[in-house]
Amino acid sequence: MRERDLVGRAGRFIVEGEVTLRLMLSGQARFQAESILLAPERLPGLAEALAAHAARLPAPPPVYLAARPVMSAVTGFPIHRGVLAVGLRGAEPCAAGLVPPDPAPALVLGLCGLTNHDNVGGLFRNAAAFGADAVLLDAATCDPLYRKAIRVSAGAALTVPFARLEPGEGWLALAARLGLTPLALSPGGAEALSDLPALPRALLLLGTEGPGLPAETIARARGVRIPMALGFDSLNVATAGAIALHHLRAPSAQVARDKE
Repeated sequence: MRERDLVGRAGRFIVEGEVTLRLMLSGQARFQAESILLAPERLPGLAEALAAHAARLPAPPPVYLAARPVMSAVTGFPIHRGVLAVGLRGAEPCAAGLVPPDPAPALVLGLCGLTNHDNVGGLFRNAAAFGADAVLLDAATCDPLYRKAIRVSAGAALTVPFARLEPGEGWLALAARLGLTPLALSPGGAEALSDLPALPRALLLLGTEGPGLPAETIARARGVRIPMALGFDSLNVATAGAIALHHLRAPSAQVARDKE
């Protein structure tokens, strides 16, 4: 079964690996498991987590066991490393419901046209590490619940709130509606990130590597750059996002503390 077809099958996705399965079973994840498939030798190490998960639910997901030779015979090739689950997406949230209302501090990450699952997974991991309130995606950005994206995110794609833009809605209109300052991260940004004043409510926009953000978005948003060595202005988008999120979160968190 092609993974992209899972969305059409009542909104399912695949979770693989012990780290991400444990996160899903812990109750921190936004999603529920529909079923779990384990190699028999992996069951003892997960038995406690599975029992605790089952105790919290009126109808816990079934756990199936299949030896590796059996699964390889079914599929014709090694399908997994002993830990798989089918997750259920549930209802898709709207962007406005994920962002703290104005004037509360808010840090939101906006992904524009990112089609690389490694980069999307890495950015979700960064969003979790630096306490972003939500990740918003345009229609062109790839699915954060693709299993490689989940794996690269260290499970953060299962915990960090995310939503797609409404059809026809642009980033600048969204920022205005939610009271966020739109920041377009680009090597050509007018302001250095290190010189940026504290922004209680920010929407950090990241574009795909190479083309970057659309010129119209950069022109209408507040352009920000990360100063680099002379003659070199290229960072992996996940790395650039981590630097920017770290810088933006610190003053945002301080504003929140000052108001308490």
